[in-house]
Amino acid sequence: MPQLKLIILDRDGVVNYDSDQFIKSPDEWRPIPGSLDAIARLNQAGFKVVLATNQSGVGRGLFDMAMLNTIHDKMNKVLAQAGARIDALFFCPHAAESDCGCRKPKPGMFQEIGERFNISLAGVPCIGDSLRDLQAAAEVGGQPILVLTGKGRLTQEKGSIPENTLVFADLSEAVKYLIQKSA
Repeated sequence: MPQLKLIILDRDGVVNYDSDQFIKSPDEWRPIPGSLDAIARLNQAGFKVVLATNQSGVGRGLFDMAMLNTIHDKMNKVLAQAGARIDALFFCPHAAESDCGCRKPKPGMFQEIGERFNISLAGVPCIGDSLRDLQAAAEVGGQPILVLTGKGRLTQEKGSIPENTLVFADLSEAVKYLIQKSA
């Protein structure tokens, strides 16, 4: 039986534009050019696309779970219009100060993804724009991939990224590489 082709994406700064003020409403959720098509290409290439996102705005009281669900409803509709889909969505609602195990850079959310899909995350591509995304990926043996959208350029400039991290201009470029590699 073939190994499940899984990919884990961060949301803000990878799929959609990020904001230092948080994405607090559907109107503030705007896709990065090329990201929706990139996800559609992953779907067509047989990848299960999983989103793993820290959403501390919930824990900070900036928006509630109903609003987070409304934001994700918009995201899913826009993805569907592009012929794309997210197969599973995992998020940490806790504030940065809380000592939960699911908030990246801790690996809890990624471990839960592995359990849910009954798969080792060794070598699974994990795409993010921040150091904490890359650290969580490295912690579970995933393949950390940095995109230079969102906070990606700043992350690259600061350095200290995991040793085997791949770097691409954006999600579209990363997906092009991964699909060629998996063919």
